[in-house]
Amino acid sequence: MSRRAVPPPSAADPTDDAAERFRAEVTRLSGGAPLDAGGPLLLAVSGGPDSMAMLTLAALALPGGVAVATIDHQLRAEAAGEAAMVARHCAAIGVPHATLTPDRPIAGASIQAQARGARYRLLAAHARATGAAAIATAHHVDDQAETFLMRAARGAGLAGLAGVRAATRIDGVAVIRPLLDWRRAELRAIVRRLEVPFVDDPANADPAHDRTRFRRLLDANEWLGPPQLARAAGALADADADVRATVDWLWQTRAIAAGQGVRVDVDGLPRELCRRLARRAIGAVRDGTGIESPAFSESVNIEPLLDSLAAGKRATQAGVLAAPVATEWRFRPAPPRRGHG
Repeated sequence: MSRRAVPPPSAADPTDDAAERFRAEVTRLSGGAPLDAGGPLLLAVSGGPDSMAMLTLAALALPGGVAVATIDHQLRAEAAGEAAMVARHCAAIGVPHATLTPDRPIAGASIQAQARGARYRLLAAHARATGAAAIATAHHVDDQAETFLMRAARGAGLAGLAGVRAATRIDGVAVIRPLLDWRRAELRAIVRRLEVPFVDDPANADPAHDRTRFRRLLDANEWLGPPQLARAAGALADADADVRATVDWLWQTRAIAAGQGVRVDVDGLPRELCRRLARRAIGAVRDGTGIESPAFSESVNIEPLLDSLAAGKRATQAGVLAAPVATEWRFRPAPPRRGHG
C-alpha cells in the first residue's frame, strides 16, 4: 500500500549519514568523480520500497544531480498507477521523471528475461537521450544472495555465480548498483521512517517465480546468511573480472580475423579460457556477417561444441562452424543446410 508523499527530510535529519554513505558509494563506483559534476544520475525507480529508498538517498546526496525513469512493461494493469505514483513523488521533491514503455508487447517464453532486456534497453536509450552520466539500480545484499542461490541451483559457472556487478556497462551506458552493501530491511526502514510512498509488487510474493522461492528459503533459514552469500558473489565477481582481463589479452595476442572468420590459438589454455574465447569468436563472426538466427547469448550452452573441438571434430553453434586445425580453433559462418528432396 502506498504512503503519503512528503518532502525530503531536513538537513538535520539522521538520514544524512545514510545519504553520505550513498554518495560515497556512487563516487567510488564512478571512479572517484562525483556524478553531479557532469550529467545526472538516472535512477531506475519502480515504486517499490528499495528503489524509493534509493531515490530518497540520491535526492539528498546529489541535489539537482539526479533524474528518474520508471519502466511500465505493460504486463500488469497496476503498473501505470505505480508509475504515476513515482511521478507525483518526483514532482513533489523536484526531481525530473519519465515513464518509459516498450515499443512492442513482451510476450512468449521467458517473460522475466524479456522484461529485463527491454528494461535495460529503454533505460540506456533514455540515458543517452538525456545525457545521463550513468544508470543506477536498487539491487541490494538480499537481491545478490537470492541471485547467487538461484544460479548455483542451475549449475552456473563463474560468470553466473559472480551475480549482480556493482558497476558494468549495458548497451554502451554505465550502470552502477550503489546499494549492494545495504540490506532490504535498511531500505524499507528509510521509506517508512520518512513516510515516502511505495508499493509492494504482488509478484514478489508469487511462488511461481524462482526468486520468490529462494527469498522464502533465505527467510526461513537464518544460517543462510545473505551478507555472506553476497560476499561470496563479490569475490567471484573479482575473479571473473580477472579472467575477463586475461581473455581480453589473449584475444589481442592469439585471435586473428581471417575473411569472414576468426582463428584462435588455444594451445595450452584451460577449458574456461577456451570457453570464453569460443564465445567471443562466435559473437565476432555473427556480428561481422549479420547472423541473427538462431539466438546466441552468454547463457547459451556451448559445452557440446567445446567437447567436439577438444576431440578434434568440427561442430556448429548459433550459425557458426568451428573446426580444430592443429593448435587453432577456426570459426566461420556455417554453410547453408542442404534441402531434402
